[in-house]
Amino acid sequence: MGTPVAVQLTDPRDLEVGLDFPREWVEFADPADPAHLVRADLTWLLSRWTCVFGKSCHGIIRGRAADGCCSHGAFFTDADDEKRVRAAAKKLTPQTWQHFRRGFKNYTEVDTVDGTTPARRTATREGGPCVFLNDADFPGGWGCALHAQALRDGVHPLEYKPDVCWQLPIRRDQEWAKRPDGSKVLVSTITEFDRRGWGEGGHDLDWWCTSSPEAHVGAEPLFVSYGPELTALIGRAAYDKLHELCTARLAQGLVARHPATPAQPPATATPGGLEPASTRAPRSRRS
Repeated sequence: MGTPVAVQLTDPRDLEVGLDFPREWVEFADPADPAHLVRADLTWLLSRWTCVFGKSCHGIIRGRAADGCCSHGAFFTDADDEKRVRAAAKKLTPQTWQHFRRGFKNYTEVDTVDGTTPARRTATREGGPCVFLNDADFPGGWGCALHAQALRDGVHPLEYKPDVCWQLPIRRDQEWAKRPDGSKVLVSTITEFDRRGWGEGGHDLDWWCTSSPEAHVGAEPLFVSYGPELTALIGRAAYDKLHELCTARLAQGLVARHPATPAQPPATATPGGLEPASTRAPRSRRS
């Protein structure tokens, strides 16, 4: 019998867990709005995912780890999203934004999400990532120029960045549901933005962090570290209730743990990526 040979994994995607596994959910009425029902994925919210940009992030395009998830630019969700980014971009200078451009139309472009409907997004550099992404060797700092400006201004980055950028990796779906008694409620579902969240193209991403143990190294559960983002998505009162329920479930012990999160998180967790969020409370928003 030959000597066993250790196999070296060379493809980071080999470490990713599958997309289908048991999940635990909780459903509750928004204390501030009885017509708003929240369905929350406890398996995801109690995971130890954290952004690892600039450290163990491999990027979504092979060979372009420095891009992180910024390779394709960000589509705006609505006019308010555009207005917020436009105001934030006016605060940037050539010293803080490597690819400085004046005028909204000069740092955005029209594309399409579904192949037919025009939609505006942040522009990308020729053969490169989003124009707001500063390179690693830029004196003003590596990473999103909007994110860095928010930290300099003492506000949470979600105040300046496009919606899709600050919401990831949280996925919020909303729909009106009719109950058997004829009443209607707005159901907000909060869960993981996995590869399928991007549509068919999500399976072509070279690497995706939510499925990778390399990104499940956070010092806190996601419902804590992403408190400001969750507050903006479902409202303050709903988030406070969600925090209460998540804390209780954590104390009892989660049955359906996220397979990318270690069963026993290390006492001293690996620090997150190079773009930490500020601790300032964000605007309260639910739409």
